[in-house]
Amino acid sequence: MSRFHPTAMIFGGFFLLGILIILWGILLPDLSRELQLGPAQSGWFFLTMALGTISGAFIGGKYVQKFEFLRLFAVLALLETVILFGISMLQQRWQLFAGIYLFGLIASVMFTIGHTLIARLHANKRAKMMGLMDFMFSLGTLAAPFMVVLLYWWQDDWRWPVRLMALSLVGLAGYAFWLSRQQLELAGYSDTVRRSLSYRAVLKKPVFWALAFAMFGYGAVEWGNGNWFVSYASAALPFDTEQARLIFAFFTGGMVISRLGFAWFIPLLGSKKLLRLLVLLMFSGALLVKTMDSATGLALGNLLLGLGLGGVYPLLLSAAMDLDADNGPVLSGLSNIAGSLGCQLAGLGTGLWAQQAGIGQAFWMLPLLAVWLFASVWWFSRLAARAAG
Repeated sequence: MSRFHPTAMIFGGFFLLGILIILWGILLPDLSRELQLGPAQSGWFFLTMALGTISGAFIGGKYVQKFEFLRLFAVLALLETVILFGISMLQQRWQLFAGIYLFGLIASVMFTIGHTLIARLHANKRAKMMGLMDFMFSLGTLAAPFMVVLLYWWQDDWRWPVRLMALSLVGLAGYAFWLSRQQLELAGYSDTVRRSLSYRAVLKKPVFWALAFAMFGYGAVEWGNGNWFVSYASAALPFDTEQARLIFAFFTGGMVISRLGFAWFIPLLGSKKLLRLLVLLMFSGALLVKTMDSATGLALGNLLLGLGLGGVYPLLLSAAMDLDADNGPVLSGLSNIAGSLGCQLAGLGTGLWAQQAGIGQAFWMLPLLAVWLFASVWWFSRLAARAAG
């Protein structure tokens, strides 16, 4: 089979997952109002999604290679469809929490399949293709706020964006099932197919501990801003929710630009210098997002934050896979687990802090987490350079 179709399917899947992952932060003000969620309960909501993501990353990292990738991806897309329709029909908070846990679990396994499949289909240009894959994810996060704004002009109800995304996943599942009927050729890795992999073997190497710390910071910064910015800008600053969503689009737009263009700078700067430059942009943007109160200043901060953050994930993961390609699913799972733990800290920590001091004070969590990411990326880049010889 040509690599075009499975690549296009995964890219399309990541676009839809990008919309879905960011959707909850965009819809949070309406979810909170209808289901009477306080700041702390909103934090627990994101914690529950992160716990589902961690569960899915652990399961996916160990076991996805025991199955046919495309068929499994299709089945998971259909399961996610059922879960999303269930969430769109709920009436009580406990149903929301149960649904978001299952959503996170399934989405995380789909991420692991996507990372593993693209890395194996394009082993000779892994960093570039994984960057393009994450570009599609970021394109989805960019589209999400505009999609919500347009749908709200027609129907001011948070349930309709969720239902639309559920229908979109049906088409994705059909495409994946059609592709699964053909033989998929993957480069190498025949020794790892059909057996479980071990997290313990990977974590014996300090460089992968550094990877985990960096991914923790990445998840915390991305979702600390993604889940809470709209609430922060509409509650602590003089913006309505529609204005806040449009300002937030500068963050997702920066992510899109970064993931589309970072690979072109690798030959000029090298992965190590590029990573350090990106986290410097990220830290500058995080400071601006918290310290500015004008639409222009917040838009600039979100843009810099997105430009810096966007290329970090694919650069980190592709660099790690270059060091140990056979354990690619485990490295993807480890990255997802660490990123979900970071998301968990940012979501729950910000919510609990906001419960006590208000969201304006609690949003200082973002620049604090940016310091963590900045330091851990520098640590990883040093250890990766040594491990590569």
